[in-house]
Amino acid sequence: ANGNGHQVVRTYCGHGINQLFHCQPNVPHYRKNKAIGICKPGHAFTIEPMLTEGTWRDQLWPDEWTAVTIDGKRSAQFEHTLLVTE
Repeated sequence: ANGNGHQVVRTYCGHGINQLFHCQPNVPHYRKNKAIGICKPGHAFTIEPMLTEGTWRDQLWPDEWTAVTIDGKRSAQFEHTLLVTE
């Protein structure tokens, strides 16, 4: 993203999927994060970066659901679910 003049919002991250919908591990989508761990067969998780044309800093609208960048530039969010196999 950075190499193409874009940024990744840091407030949101991917997550594990288990009996609870949003569970550990948290999966940050930006460089130099502090996440640690090893993927093992059977683990399921999401990768869902929010890419922006401007700043990575975000804010929520009063509906407490809609997220936008503070500079109002375009952004897009993608979500993919992965399952680790042998």
